[in-house]
Amino acid sequence: MDLFNEAGPDASSVPCDVETRPLAERLRPTRIEDVVGQEHLTGPDAPLARMVAARRLSSIIFWGPPGIGKTTLARLLADLVGMRFEAFSATDVTVAGLKAAYAEAKRHLRMGKRTVLFLDESHRAARNITETLLPVMEDGTITAILATTEAPSFTLPKGITSRARVLTLNPLDTGGLTQLLDRAEQHCGVQLNLTDEARIALFEQAGGDGRYFLNMVEDLLDAPAMEPLAPEDLRRILSRRIANYDRQGDGHYELASAFQKSIRGSDPDAALYYGARLVQAGEDPRFILRRLLVMASEEVAMADPTILGVVAAALDTFQHVGMPEAKYALAQAIVAVATAPKSNAVYLAWKQAMALAEATPNVRPPRRILNAPTELHRSLGFKTDYEYSHDWPNAFSAQNYWPDELGRHRFYAPNERGFEATIKRRVEHWNGLREERDRRDADG
Repeated sequence: MDLFNEAGPDASSVPCDVETRPLAERLRPTRIEDVVGQEHLTGPDAPLARMVAARRLSSIIFWGPPGIGKTTLARLLADLVGMRFEAFSATDVTVAGLKAAYAEAKRHLRMGKRTVLFLDESHRAARNITETLLPVMEDGTITAILATTEAPSFTLPKGITSRARVLTLNPLDTGGLTQLLDRAEQHCGVQLNLTDEARIALFEQAGGDGRYFLNMVEDLLDAPAMEPLAPEDLRRILSRRIANYDRQGDGHYELASAFQKSIRGSDPDAALYYGARLVQAGEDPRFILRRLLVMASEEVAMADPTILGVVAAALDTFQHVGMPEAKYALAQAIVAVATAPKSNAVYLAWKQAMALAEATPNVRPPRRILNAPTELHRSLGFKTDYEYSHDWPNAFSAQNYWPDELGRHRFYAPNERGFEATIKRRVEHWNGLREERDRRDADG
């Protein structure tokens, strides 16, 4: 089930207080122009409008969060172009069931009637299920419309994604939810008695999910309030929304991405918010702390080399005391990484070093810096000209440690932020001494 169902001719004739179908079912639009929030697909000259105008559907993958109209659009498209509609859910469909549907589609095709086969939750389908679609998509037996809440490139076979057009649906914004609320109030002849703050809280609670929003509206309409409801009244009346979160799905990666970008952008408040979202959704705090360990080096590194230790200590705290006691150590680590001066100089240096290492895997280090465990080694020049740094002023000899055929390379370019500014002065001083020695050696 998606956002709406076909209301039927007598939907408005049944009073709200005796209607048994959910409100979301009763308000499912019967016209494509009544689908809210997806005007980029349904508006004039948009992809779906063009298909309808041509009366020819191509196979489609609808990608978007739950409750925004994927099933509705599939049903409406089939009806508008005069095609049969067969719907399945990947959570319970069988190969035998699909093959029976293909046989029925072929029978109708011989009579001039084409079929839309709709597969909901397609990201949950086993590979043997989706692979049965390929031949019947190719020979025209069916036109496939797949609905998924996860990125198709990760969850569907390439054979499917290459034969279908991926169309992204948006979560409903305040404007779309307002339209749904107006329709619900008009349909039931009752207005919600909410404060302005409660109305905003209700929209936020929906999280862009129109179906869930209408379920909440129905709960509120079933027991009209005499006094305007405040946000705390909503929390009391409505059950807390379970986060749309899958540790292996888009919800996981989207929150993790927002978390990392907030830290990289030095916004501790946003970082704490997304960290809390991850914890609230049931994410293992060790995932967050491991991510922070990476960021302590990737985003901060030598701009504040103490940050890695702060995060390691937070992980150690979690492993010793667990949650909820370790929540403040987790928060401290988040704030520490977010507020530290940022430098990706080490990150960039490592990438350059890896690239050169991959390009020169067989170049040997110079013999002057290799150990000489035997007389033969010494006779061949191993360690003969090695200069022990501590024997030189300031423990720096400026000797060249690079293979002679490669020459010196510079990967690490420290910046002026945080402690790295001090390192920058050291590195520039050492590089100057190396250049001076190279000139002396070149002059003989």
